[in-house]
Formats: sequence, structure tokens, C-alpha cells
Amino acid sequence: MKFIADLHIHSKYSRATSKNMNLEELDRWADDKGILVMATGDFTHPEWFKEIKTKLEPAEPGLLKLKKEYKKPTIKGTYAETRFFLSAEISSIYSRLSPSTKEKRVYRVHNLVFAPDLETVEKINARLSLVGNLKSDGRPILGLDSEKLAEIIFNINPEAAIVPAHCWTPWFSVFGSMSGFDSIEECFGKYADKIFAVETGLSSDPLMNRRLSKLDNISLISNSDSHSLQKIGREANVFDAGLSYKGIMEAIRSGTPDFRKNLKTEELKNLKNNFLATVEFFPEEGKYHYDGHRLCGVVFSPEETKKHGGVCPKCGKRLTIGVMNRVEELADRKPEEFGSRNCVPFYSLIPLDEIIAEAFNVGVGAKKVKGEYEKLIKTFGSELKILLETETDKLAAAADSRVAEGIKAVKEKRVKILPGYDGEYGKIKIFNEKENAEKQNVLF
Repeated sequence: MKFIADLHIHSKYSRATSKNMNLEELDRWADDKGILVMATGDFTHPEWFKEIKTKLEPAEPGLLKLKKEYKKPTIKGTYAETRFFLSAEISSIYSRLSPSTKEKRVYRVHNLVFAPDLETVEKINARLSLVGNLKSDGRPILGLDSEKLAEIIFNINPEAAIVPAHCWTPWFSVFGSMSGFDSIEECFGKYADKIFAVETGLSSDPLMNRRLSKLDNISLISNSDSHSLQKIGREANVFDAGLSYKGIMEAIRSGTPDFRKNLKTEELKNLKNNFLATVEFFPEEGKYHYDGHRLCGVVFSPEETKKHGGVCPKCGKRLTIGVMNRVEELADRKPEEFGSRNCVPFYSLIPLDEIIAEAFNVGVGAKKVKGEYEKLIKTFGSELKILLETETDKLAAAADSRVAEGIKAVKEKRVKILPGYDGEYGKIKIFNEKENAEKQNVLF
């Protein structure tokens, strides 16, 4: 069965997260976005886990669904069949000896934990509550070494999974330039062989990650890490697999180059649980793609950072080293050297409401954007179906001509991006300034 899954989001109990991130809204928004399997997120939070147990009921093995009495109609006026997948993100902040310098340093690593059933979650929460306060945040901050976290999780249930979250983010990730490690092995120690996937994050894409041969035994998954309903599905995973926890785990495991390199095309097509593709941001649009210093408005490519010795030329402080630079530091391949490998393909997309907003030269929250968005969802079924599958001529017949052209331009990667840096999202343009000016004259 072909379906799309977003396995990392946050609930209303996480900091800086919309209060609308509840199960009822996630259920119907997932359907409008084109997501069949949606993460619960935050299962470690006592109040959120209570809602999960109250409002969800068993579906296929390892998956849950919203009870009928809580359902709300989608944009199309129908009721969603969303399946929920038990997941949480743990923020581990701890000190240990650096493998390279042998000096004590602080590490900050965010890890996703996937669980196959509610009983496993109960046990995980009981054990982690002895380490820190799970009530303080949907994504709890624990002084727990990643290796120790792995020991706890896998001793509770070997079928659970740990996936390093947004694995290149400078401040909070396994490979982060400011607080991470140089390898999975350094971070997870004797449990490294149980880590079979990493999450690429918004500021990197598979092409960047595959420059590291040490990740050839690792699958690359992509998720929205969404804090609001509008952002779910901005990154996601496309599977052809059994609709179950086990099916999803096996599909993810099938995504490593080491597993796929000797398989013929027909053999790949016939895999029982297959990882078909990921949906990605253009990585330049992510908040940490390039290096920089936000307070001074300084943004540098890795080459420019090297010329300046890693120091901000305006204030003299150290620059925040971004994802591209960190990849360059750890990579042992050039960009073109892995093209022949049998890697999981990916799509670089821009969210539909952002395309519509730029086509109309208005803000994303404008009434005109909402109207066009809802019209297209009603016509074609879901946002990701529009962006991934709908033919250009069909879009042109139903959508505003500028919107149809914008979607086509994104599919063809005809976009211009000023890279993000030091916590600032990149600025992406589909149309040039002259086209925008002409649209503004038409609209107003």
C-alpha cells in the first residue's frame, strides 16, 4: 500500500507550539495535506499521553486512529482515516569526554523515539520520569547521555526505535557543529548498530547526507517537526508498505544504500516494504543551511567562513557554523560521487500556501490564499497530491494561472533562494521582481 507518513511533530504541550495542535485537528489536517500516517509526537508528556489513550483507539498493528466521536470534517467535507504513530522527541543535554580531545565537553542531542504500542510507551515514560520532569515540556530536556537513552529504550522493547532528529542542526543534534559528535558510533557507543536511520532536517537533503560513506548503512527519513497545523507534511516519507508499525520500520530499513546497492530495479519494485521517496525542503530554505551571525546580519558560505577564520567581521564573535559547512567537514565524497548508488529518491518542494502567496504577491495568511488553497484541495484531494502527482494541464484548468505556473516552477526547481543561517529561514523566490510587480498591478 502506498502512503505518506510524517513521523515527527509536536503537540500543544511543547514550547512555541500552536494550541491547535490537538488530535482532532491533526486528524483532519493530515488528510488535507495528504498524510495517512501522522506522528502523535510528545508521548512522554503525561497530559498528552492521557489524551492519546482517551481519544485514540487501536487500528492496524502498532497504529491508532481517532475515535468517531472526536472527528471533524476536512476541507472536502469528509472524515479522515488518519493513522497515528507513537513518537516523541527527547532533548539530551549532558557532558562526557570528547572522543577527539579527551576533554570534558557538553553535548546537546535531540533523538526521536518510536514505540510499537501503548504498553511500551507506559514503560518508557515510567523510566524516564525517574531521570527528569516529563511535565515541563512536550519535548523533555533530560540530562541523559544518548547511549544511556538507547540502553533504556532497547531494554524496554527491542522493537522500539531511536532516530537522531534533524541530525545536522548546529545546537541540538548528533552531528551539530556546536554540540554534536563526528559519528553515530561516538554518540551511541555499543548501541550504534541499532541506529538504522537519521532525520535529515530542514537544512539538509539526501544529496548532502550521502556525501558521508559512514552513513551508507543508515536510512534518511524526513519529517516536518511541525509546531503548527499549517506546517505538517512540509517534509515527509513515501512508503509502499504494510500499514503497520512493523511495515513502516521495515520500509525505513530498506532505504540504506548498503541494502539497495545490489538490488535490481525489478527487485526494488517487488520489495514487500519499500521506501519510495522523501519529501524535502529546498535545504537552502532551512534555518541553519549557511554559516552566519543573525544579530549582525552576516551570512557566509563555507568558503567565506574559512576566509574570515570563523569569526563575524562586524562584532568579532564566533559565527554559528551551519549545516553545509559541517557536511563539508565530515564528508569523504564529492557531490557527484554517489550518483550511481541506488539511493531513495527525493522531491524538493515548497508548501502550497507559500506558492499561492507568492503567486498573488500577498502574505501566507491572506484570505485570498486560504480561498485558493481550499479550492485546490477540494478539486484534487490533498496538498501533496497537488505538488507531487497532479499534471500541469489539469492544474492549469483548475487553478489560477499564476499558481499553476508557480507549482510547475517548483517541480522544475526553477527557484531562487537566499540561504538561511543562524536561526533565520532562507528567503525563497519563485517569480522575479518584475513578475511580482506586474501581478501586483493586476491584483490591486
